[in-house]
Amino acid sequence: MNRDFFYSVNRYNKEQFKDKVYKISLNAGMTCPNRDGTLGYDGCIFCSRGGSGDFAPQATLPISEQIDASIKRISAKYKGGLFIGYFQAFTNTYGPVEYLEKIFTEAISDPRIVGLSIATRPDCLEDDKITLLKKLNRIKPVTIELGLQTCNETTAKYINRGYSLEVFDDCVRRLKAANINIVAHMIVGLPKESVADYMATANHIASLGINGIKIQLLHILKDTRLADDYVSGKFDTLTLSEYVTVVVDIIEALPPDMVIHRITGDGPKNLLIAPLWSTDKKNVLNSINREFRNRNTYQGKEYR
Repeated sequence: MNRDFFYSVNRYNKEQFKDKVYKISLNAGMTCPNRDGTLGYDGCIFCSRGGSGDFAPQATLPISEQIDASIKRISAKYKGGLFIGYFQAFTNTYGPVEYLEKIFTEAISDPRIVGLSIATRPDCLEDDKITLLKKLNRIKPVTIELGLQTCNETTAKYINRGYSLEVFDDCVRRLKAANINIVAHMIVGLPKESVADYMATANHIASLGINGIKIQLLHILKDTRLADDYVSGKFDTLTLSEYVTVVVDIIEALPPDMVIHRITGDGPKNLLIAPLWSTDKKNVLNSINREFRNRNTYQGKEYR
């Protein structure tokens, strides 16, 4: 039985690499223009002190040692030998192109690494950096992950994103011209956004011909400005039922060839304030499966 409700990243990787692939976090030691004073000092209001890279190794370790440490850490649950190097924390193209070439080349040269995934901002991808990515992409597949979060400009200002939708769209066009794979991040549950806002963001991502999407549940993490607003009662988080319905609505509206890289999220349990139901990831996935099964479009199929 076909168990995919949609074009999952697991299925995509098996098609690309002929085997299961595990993504390991690497740390380039970057900061962010939204934190170093270029645009601001506080970052996006939902971002943790670790810059969304709370599971990454220490940046003081050489990339080769980070790869060894990350593989060792997940060896109990993954026995395969193929890995994607994921530069996750902060903004991973925010630095001199010479430094970027050094660290990315070190990672991509490891025979266990079959590709790179690089998380960054669209305002930190100048043309010389895209030229570098194009060069690396000829060696092994390179994917750029861009945090759009929302296409609602009012919400974007509230979350302190620091760039306009126009900047995002222009970056996507330049990456596509260089034949670089793109994954866009969107957040479901941002304060004062409605289902219409979530659908508008998903539809905008689809309209740009982006290769993949990560659908992220809004997490309220300790020591963030978003947490301050939440604790003071300025907004509430989604219920599990609300989230499940929205996620399935979004996926059904996306092109069938768009790769779905994430349908929920893992907030660090020591930092998570809400929603606490998100800590039971198995239940979240099972709930999404049930919602798909209850809809005629996807009878009898399950996501794993």
